[in-house]
Amino acid sequence: MVGAFQEAGVVVTGAGGGIGAALARRFAAEGARVVVNDLDAERAKQVAADIGGIAVPGDASAIARDARDALGGTVDVYCANAGVAADGIEPGQPLDEKAWALSWDVNVMAHVRAAQELLPDWLERGSGRFVSTVSAAGLLTMIGAAPYAVTKHGALAFAEWLSLTYRHRGVKVHAICPQGVRTDMLAATGSAGDLVLQPTAIEPEAVADALIEGIEQDRFLILPHPEVTAYHQARAGDPDRWLSGMNRIQQQWEGNR
Repeated sequence: MVGAFQEAGVVVTGAGGGIGAALARRFAAEGARVVVNDLDAERAKQVAADIGGIAVPGDASAIARDARDALGGTVDVYCANAGVAADGIEPGQPLDEKAWALSWDVNVMAHVRAAQELLPDWLERGSGRFVSTVSAAGLLTMIGAAPYAVTKHGALAFAEWLSLTYRHRGVKVHAICPQGVRTDMLAATGSAGDLVLQPTAIEPEAVADALIEGIEQDRFLILPHPEVTAYHQARAGDPDRWLSGMNRIQQQWEGNR
């Protein structure tokens, strides 16, 4: 698909590193004009310089309009990639309300705000593409990370709603749900990530490749780790058996802490 996005206006949030940077580089290689967003302005500027893109630093929850302006008024593809991961609740410990609120704001509401800003133009044109970087945690769950797992479920639910509501009006939606990806976020997951995610972790570039392939095949759900398909089917087919299996992993993790 060389040049498949020639001159397309593409926005990637959280693109200062990891999956976001890989997506930005891949879209640029496909000929797109890419807006690189990140909360870290220097990292955004560096990736943009590397790919001949446009840096629009700032909070991913509020940059859709500025990104559109930077592209001359038209966004063809919006990649809602920025995300945060927070540890889960611990019995007897104070509830971290701020961590839950931040997770909800970045992992879900940033997607909602971007769609709210972009949909009027997309519906008028009859075309537009929304890419949500979810996580396998949004299909399954993740031990030790309740805010992350719960809000990633929310991100997937919102992507599904967008797709079923607007696909007949030309809006394409894709949800990327990888397991472990070798990024700073994975490194920060500690022992839980070491147990569950590290053994099958892939490079960010593999996620970008999977997205381009998924777009070419017009698939909503994009699974860079093929085994997630079987896990998802097992969860749906026998929830109690699946939960028992996950609980065994939880117990193994607790024994290693």
